[in-house]
Amino acid sequence: MSDPYASRTAVHEQVTDDFGTVRVLPLDPEADAGTVHRWVSEERAVFWGMTGLTERQVSEIYAHLDTLTTHHAFLVVRDGEPVALLQTYEPEADRVSECYEVRPGDIGLHLLLAPAGPGGGQSGWTARLVAVITEYVLLGLDRRRIVVDPDVRNEKAVVRFLTMGFTAGPVVVLPEIDLPDVYLPEKKAQLAFLDREIRFPG
Repeated sequence: MSDPYASRTAVHEQVTDDFGTVRVLPLDPEADAGTVHRWVSEERAVFWGMTGLTERQVSEIYAHLDTLTTHHAFLVVRDGEPVALLQTYEPEADRVSECYEVRPGDIGLHLLLAPAGPGGGQSGWTARLVAVITEYVLLGLDRRRIVVDPDVRNEKAVVRFLTMGFTAGPVVVLPEIDLPDVYLPEKKAQLAFLDREIRFPG
């Protein structure tokens, strides 16, 4: 089967014998809108905040994000199949900075996993994928610490991060953002952090 993403340049690529080839591609707001729209429209993605949007609206949101120097979106592909939507951001340019003391070398991360395939979720699959992503973010981008801010009601995401080595921080309330280009409602979030020394000791 041919890889429809083969011609696209990855910012990070990792090849393993037992997990295949994982590539992190800059998100294409037009080409990837259909895939992302399917994912964010599912009930399980309600905390992503895009349920109810049209494919065109999703495309426009990521086209706007593409104009920013502080926020970036990526499509994570494994063996030619899209498996996750990754967003990184500079915490000092984000509302999360109002809720904790940003350190030099911090980077924010949002992660939306693709729905499980027909066979359901495979044990250890998410951990392997997140390991690749954290390697890109911490080593590839040379950052000291990742911060995540899942909604406190999204228990699955909170537990996932904590079981993967993140340390729980405080529960905070991210303030509402109401701008011409973006609206984000207030969010009660569980902050969690992953230091590079913890993920890659020595």
